Amino acid sequence: MATPADTVTDRSNSAVPDIEALATPTLDERGRQRFCSALRRFAIQDMPERLQQDFEERVKPAREAKGERLDTARAIDAALAGEDSYRFYSVLRYNAQEMCFLSVQEPVERALPEMIEVARDAAERSPAGGTLRLDPALEVPRYVTALDVHLTPGCFHSEYADDDVAQGAVVSLGARVFTASMNHRSWGGVAKVISRWVKHARPDFRPLRILDLGTSSGKNLLPYVEAFPGAEAYGVDVAAPLLRYGHALAEHEGVPIHFSQQNAETLDFPDGHFDLIVSSFFFHEIPVKATRRVLKECRRLLQPGGMMVHQELPATGLVDAWEDYFWNWDTDNNNEPFYTAFRAEDPIALCVEAGFDRDRCFAQILPDVNAYPDRHGAFGWDEPGRPRHGKGGWYVFGSSLAD
Repeated sequence: MATPADTVTDRSNSAVPDIEALATPTLDERGRQRFCSALRRFAIQDMPERLQQDFEERVKPAREAKGERLDTARAIDAALAGEDSYRFYSVLRYNAQEMCFLSVQEPVERALPEMIEVARDAAERSPAGGTLRLDPALEVPRYVTALDVHLTPGCFHSEYADDDVAQGAVVSLGARVFTASMNHRSWGGVAKVISRWVKHARPDFRPLRILDLGTSSGKNLLPYVEAFPGAEAYGVDVAAPLLRYGHALAEHEGVPIHFSQQNAETLDFPDGHFDLIVSSFFFHEIPVKATRRVLKECRRLLQPGGMMVHQELPATGLVDAWEDYFWNWDTDNNNEPFYTAFRAEDPIALCVEAGFDRDRCFAQILPDVNAYPDRHGAFGWDEPGRPRHGKGGWYVFGSSLAD
């Protein structure tokens, strides 16, 4: 009798199976995942509002009565650090984040041998026409290897078996758990938002090659292929398990994506090779000095008339003190130590330093397609009702080159 692995490799003319469907949770595991999803939503949406209310109504008046000024994120952090409301909020949010990834580990471990075979099969045949280029000699940066970023067990890069895809599955499926109950977001929403806005802002723009930096499993690259038919899509990341997993996903979807294991600070593509360069949740994960190198690479890789759009966290100078405080929580508590330093930078100044024309740079909030289906343009920073990043809108920055 054929084993599950045999049935995958024997179907030499079949489409690539859905690698994500293999990690099937039991009834109890599914219940746990739903609980974790609801708990994280409460921790990251409802609890901050209650913490802010406690701060505004109790903590702030008492501190100001003593002559303290609480008009910066640092001052708010110091005022709340010992408060029970803050301690409960932090414990809940930390554990909810960690539990989302832990909730998918057992299904992934059970299905791992078959998932590895699917990924190998996809790499050998690539029926959709994509490619997978790995570099075993690549030195994964210490800012990735030094800690479990996002509290993801094993981080992105760890490998425990030959041709391992476990971390790709844990990152992808864990992220699905912790966003599942956020109905203001779209799955793959960042790419849908950016591609829709680019087409609205530049209706004649027809990118021939698109590059996604820190692509992970490529889920935020797939919608660009749909938005710009015929464009060649490339995704780079330092983590081989993510790329193997993403390649199998793309081949299953019938989308030809060219994945390669590279550090975005130094890429091996020729000058002027891309028309559109994008990223999602990438720059706040790397040191500012690395950000400067990556943006210079973007400038080198864009051809005349090209454009780069990076979805990121809003800069400190663009938000009020409370929102600034809210975002900076991750710096100390979510294993993302570069959050605050990146947000303290002026993204337009970073782009200018990398060689872009200041007049062609931008930093703005784009409406999410779920929350604002009929709105394609950007929100003004002073516009009444402007959504917060991640809650109806996405903050982006970038620039373009003249033709």
